[in-house]
Amino acid sequence: MSTVSPMAFDVARIRGLFPALGDGWIHFDGAAGMLVPEQVASAVSTAMRAPVSGPGGAFPASQRAESIVTAARKAVADLVGADPAGVVLGPSASVLTRRLADVLGEGWTLGDEVVVSRLDEQANLAPWRHAAKRTGAVVRWGEIDIETCELPAWQYEDLVSARTKVVAVTAASGSVGTRPDVATIAEFAERAGALTVVDATYAAPFVPLDLNAMGADVLVLSALAWGGPSVGALVFRDPELLERLPPVALEGAARGPAKLELGPHAYPLLAGLIASVDYLAELDDAATGSRRDRLVTSLGSAKSYHAGLLAQLSTELRALPHVMVLGEAMRRIPAFAFTIAGRKAPEVAEYLATQGLCAFADEGGDGVFAALGVAEVGGAVRIGLAHYSNVFEVNQLIRVLEELR
Repeated sequence: MSTVSPMAFDVARIRGLFPALGDGWIHFDGAAGMLVPEQVASAVSTAMRAPVSGPGGAFPASQRAESIVTAARKAVADLVGADPAGVVLGPSASVLTRRLADVLGEGWTLGDEVVVSRLDEQANLAPWRHAAKRTGAVVRWGEIDIETCELPAWQYEDLVSARTKVVAVTAASGSVGTRPDVATIAEFAERAGALTVVDATYAAPFVPLDLNAMGADVLVLSALAWGGPSVGALVFRDPELLERLPPVALEGAARGPAKLELGPHAYPLLAGLIASVDYLAELDDAATGSRRDRLVTSLGSAKSYHAGLLAQLSTELRALPHVMVLGEAMRRIPAFAFTIAGRKAPEVAEYLATQGLCAFADEGGDGVFAALGVAEVGGAVRIGLAHYSNVFEVNQLIRVLEELR
């Protein structure tokens, strides 16, 4: 394994990989995904110019399609330490999660249970609630600590029962940044014979992921989160599980990941997915070894770098008397939310935009914000740091918010 140099995460170098930063705005809009690195855009463009046909032919264009799909599965597998034979590719994480929920739900009966959490985004709630409603299954909820926004893992010992079919939980909240103890939750689920489906969309750009260590049966990923194209993936820890699921593919002979893949792939986007994982592996320019080794090192460096930025931002925001930061989880990604006394979130977001800062306002009607009662104070402003965020940008945000007293 490679080692991490203290200065290996060179944010100035990384910023140079993003042409879109030339727009002059400060991008704290990570909730919608990071900007696109040049190498990803180039990979998509190059693949669109090349002759690519459907798989199964003996000619080069068809073989190129097959090689792109194979390489895309390998790239995603390297990202999370999995077997490429367990990687399902599709148009988005939300589409694939809905597809998985529908397939698994076919075997549920009245009185079966699915466990979700108040910490999760709608993309990891709606599919499971829909599947439960269709089959008469019971939805049980993991609750958060409203002071810290932690999701206590101990509660899952009582939440999970012999009737539980799926435990769906996030690896990190894109709203308040909390990273729950997925491994412990998965252990409780495994004891009861339930599947653990983990939405790793927001965690993947910021922390090294190890599917086996997490204990998840299925990981859900969206390449948009780290500057990749609009492509999603389901990663099965045990590829044999795919063989036990009913197929949704149009081809009756489909096996393995293809059983959950509907219609032809967008090959240029898959080429961009491969380039985006390579980009993640190069975040630490001192990283060496296999792509998996370089991913672990690079994302470890990213985690350390963002921990410093997040600590500065959290400390300085909490020092402002008119700002309330939501949550204070011990383990987190660089995403958080806040409210400002006497001002509604859309008003604050609009003011930030006049100062050249991109951020989102959330009215607080869904997910973790609903559990916190944020709607009663006019909603919350969501801030998401990215690989290219730097100290200057954090200082600008603090300065602008100080002016809103």
